[in-house]
Amino acid sequence: MENERWRILIADDEPIERMVVSKTIQNHFGDEIELWQAVNGREAIELFREKRCQIAVLDISMPGIDGLEAAEMIRSEDKYCSIIFLTAYDEFDFAKRAIKVRALDYLLKPGSREELIAVLEEAVHIARYGREYESSLQMEGQSQEDEKQELVKNQILADRVRSYIEEHYMEDICLQDAAAALHYSDVYFCRFFKQNFDKNFIMYLSELRIEKAKEMLADVTMNVKDISRSVGYRDSSYFTKVFKRIAGVTPSEYRSRMFSI
Repeated sequence: MENERWRILIADDEPIERMVVSKTIQNHFGDEIELWQAVNGREAIELFREKRCQIAVLDISMPGIDGLEAAEMIRSEDKYCSIIFLTAYDEFDFAKRAIKVRALDYLLKPGSREELIAVLEEAVHIARYGREYESSLQMEGQSQEDEKQELVKNQILADRVRSYIEEHYMEDICLQDAAAALHYSDVYFCRFFKQNFDKNFIMYLSELRIEKAKEMLADVTMNVKDISRSVGYRDSSYFTKVFKRIAGVTPSEYRSRMFSI
């Protein structure tokens, strides 16, 4: 799975729009992806079937078969393909039909590069771990309902984030380091983290470090400076400030209370 190239379909009847979106995607993902372009909905369906595309970026207004009709056909054949609408039409009926085909997102033109890349990175993660989502649902005996799939997907990704931080909290890491290690963009990682952990990366990391420090304080052979370094703080004075802000007391005071009668 790690060496697989993710197959992305772009369908838009405007050649300039196709070119801009294609270059944006290619410049960001490079050799990680294979890219195909369609000029209408019918060609999009044919390419989807031929190339087994895992991600489809579709305009809505196209001649003949439009993007919504193409999406309905794609969804009937593949429950995991990530469908992203990129359209100038901000209409409720279109949005309702997008929800019905379980579109990953509905982006309005002209959108920002960052917004498009963030959604595509989520789509790549779905392509990468789709088999895990299916396995998890089967193990729990659950049906393939949209909400349950989303919960399982988020849980898998959150577990990977949590594991990375647990393994590296003692190092001098930041949000950008974690995002890069887990193959997220900074924008997507920041959004995903806040949505799934209910706090920002720094707060989560700081609280984890202080919890680990509390465990170490039970060992009287370790001094505060050594504990500071062991949980990722080079400056023991700064460690003390963070500890007091989170725990309400200094490390020394916390240790004294642990052993007080």
